[in-house]
Amino acid sequence: MSVLPGISRPVIPVLFRAACPECRARFELGAPAFRLAIGASRRTTFYSFTCPECGSAVRKPAGERIVELLTGGGVRTLRLHSTVQGPHPCSGR
Repeated sequence: MSVLPGISRPVIPVLFRAACPECRARFELGAPAFRLAIGASRRTTFYSFTCPECGSAVRKPAGERIVELLTGGGVRTLRLHSTVQGPHPCSGR
């Protein structure tokens, strides 16, 4: 099956299963409910959402597979910059 230019395929909304560590609720959320932050390491790569049951802000680590699933499902992504800097270009070093 090929996709021809000018012919769009129907968009199927993606739902992700999630759970809140505060109230222990389990639910499904669409991609717009999530934000994915990709940092320089595993410690700085995470996804976040607001629990629809209790309103808590939830932040969970995101490994490679989670990043792949979330980005493939249309979750907004923010790339974090490293705070480690090299020599300043004007320092002459």
